[in-house]
Amino acid sequence: MHYVYILCSELLNRYYIGESEDVVRRLKEHNDGFFKDSFTSSVNDWKVFLTIDCSDRIQARKVEKHIKNMKSRKYIQNLKEYPELISKLKKRYN
Repeated sequence: MHYVYILCSELLNRYYIGESEDVVRRLKEHNDGFFKDSFTSSVNDWKVFLTIDCSDRIQARKVEKHIKNMKSRKYIQNLKEYPELISKLKKRYN
C-alpha cells in the first residue's frame, strides 16, 4: 500500500505534498532535516494534514501529481472537508 500525504507547517503557513509507503517515517525524516536543502528542511514543525491510501505507487504518484498541479490551498483544504473528492481522484487514477 502507498499513500499520498499532505503535511502542513504553521510556521511557514504552507502545505507539502508527497507519497510514501510509510507516512510516519517520512514525517520524521521531514522534521529531522533528512532531505537536505529541500523545501521542508527549513522548519521542523510539519504535521500530517491528510493521508490518502492508494492501491500502489503508480496510483499514488498520479494522485500526488494531480494535487500538486492544482496549485490550490483551497483544493487541499476541500480534500479534507469533502472526502468524496478523494474517492473521485482515486477512481480517476485507478
